[in-house]
Amino acid sequence: MNNSVNSTARLVGAAFRALLVLTVVTGVLYPLAVTGVGQALFNDKANGSEITANGKVVGSELIGQRYDLPLKKGEETAAPDLKWFQPRPSNGLGSNSVNTQYKLILSGATNRSGDNKDLIDWVTAAKAAVVKDNSTATYKVKPSDVPADAVTSSGSGLDPDISPQYAQLQVRRVAERNHLGVDQVEKLVEQHTDGRTLGFVGEPRVNVLKLNIALKELVNGG
Repeated sequence: MNNSVNSTARLVGAAFRALLVLTVVTGVLYPLAVTGVGQALFNDKANGSEITANGKVVGSELIGQRYDLPLKKGEETAAPDLKWFQPRPSNGLGSNSVNTQYKLILSGATNRSGDNKDLIDWVTAAKAAVVKDNSTATYKVKPSDVPADAVTSSGSGLDPDISPQYAQLQVRRVAERNHLGVDQVEKLVEQHTDGRTLGFVGEPRVNVLKLNIALKELVNGG
């Protein structure tokens, strides 16, 4: 009987010591080590790839933002503020309904097939809007000029980048709305166009938030 009790006590003690050691190693030391390495070697990425302007964090280069006018009475969705470069559509899964303190767009794709009527209607309406919004008195956009990323959302619905083609399509409208020269805005787009990662991964892209920050500085004479 005593041997059985002693054996059980030893097993419980060993299990408790193992639990204590693993808790310290995996719950304290490992997270501290990973956090330390991340902060030391990848500080920017570890903190969410934050983008700052005038000393304030204005967003992340990994998450897209919308540039809309204030919502007017009777409107379900705000109209885009056309003095800014516009991002990809962000249909996603809809708006946040849990945390009502913040207006958030939930991440996710529409999950509709290519022949879905709703998706076809969305793309058709989006293309018409892109043509209308980006045509100026001296330049008319043709439907064939509209790239795919201008009328479709990404898999997450929160893509922070647009294609150089879509950025170039918006140049004349942005220049006109901000009383800038077309060549000035074109140069801005060129300066903020990133190539393929490692020279062969992905596609060339333009981060909309970074581009709009640079645009604001240009408009303000910075």
